Amino acid sequence: MSNNLKVLLTGGCGYIGSHTAVELMRAGHDVVIADDLVNSSRSVLPRIEELGGRKPAFYEIDVCDMEKLDGLFAAEKPDAVIHFAGLKCVPESVEKPTLYYRNNLLSTMNLLEVMAAHGVKYIVFSSSATVYGESDVMPLREDMPTGACTNPYGMTKHMSEVIIRDTARARKELGAVLLRYFNPIGADESGRIGEDPLGIPNNLLPYVAQFAAGRRERLFVNGNDYPTRDGTCIRDFIHVTDLAKAHVKALDFIVGRSGCEVFNIGTGNGYSVLEVIEAFSKACGRELKYEFAPRRAGDIPTCYADPSKAERLLGWKAERGLAQMCEDTWRWQSANPMGYEK
Repeated sequence: MSNNLKVLLTGGCGYIGSHTAVELMRAGHDVVIADDLVNSSRSVLPRIEELGGRKPAFYEIDVCDMEKLDGLFAAEKPDAVIHFAGLKCVPESVEKPTLYYRNNLLSTMNLLEVMAAHGVKYIVFSSSATVYGESDVMPLREDMPTGACTNPYGMTKHMSEVIIRDTARARKELGAVLLRYFNPIGADESGRIGEDPLGIPNNLLPYVAQFAAGRRERLFVNGNDYPTRDGTCIRDFIHVTDLAKAHVKALDFIVGRSGCEVFNIGTGNGYSVLEVIEAFSKACGRELKYEFAPRRAGDIPTCYADPSKAERLLGWKAERGLAQMCEDTWRWQSANPMGYEK
């Protein structure tokens, strides 16, 4: 493959997008970011440049706007696309399903059509372990059934996968990789970029981190009656830097190929909510007091990956454990207690 690609990141100012932008630059690629800044901050851009050693091109556009997306492709002529853009809050998707279907599916369809119009052949899609639904069999493997999702967010990921697969069948030169993420946490070890959710975080670790930093008065654990070793949900938490590096590997893999491949991106280990809180207590140097609260809609008891296919075909595996995930999160949170805007 070419040593230097121009890669368009939709949603590239977001948590995973920003870390992937940095890792792509560190690997020698040029980055173009398209982001409407609905769930992210423009303030991340100089930090991406600082860590990546080069300046990303930036377009403040909604990927659902076909005309603006077409203009971006005409101006930048990207070689490949990594598609992160989308709404991602599970409880909100349960409350506002049509918002999620319209936004997440239209952005994917627009992107594929504009790629075809401009002859762009490679896409890596940010999918999710939620596509597996509630499975009694663990670990989850790529060849297991998908589509029995427990919430509309998961369904938008499943349906986007179907759309991309069908497009790859129809457009023979298209090369696509679907990356099914498990639970990304952590931050770049510099502490300069990290997760900065707007409002009250819906994911565990930023909530714990904000509580430890004094931004939240109480720490709630949703559900303590799950059929797990300590009654709390078990998840495959993966360091966001490992996840970002998986995108670089996926790009290396797909350039020069066609068709569609899918990979689980996780550690293969499951950690419970209480185990994560304990690890974070060690990282921040004090015990974090928590309270139990009711279960959240759409949450499943246990979810962890079999990531062996990614190791076999991409040459990728997770390198960072739970302790480092918590330490890097705390370094980011304590250096940026109010996120990017302060």
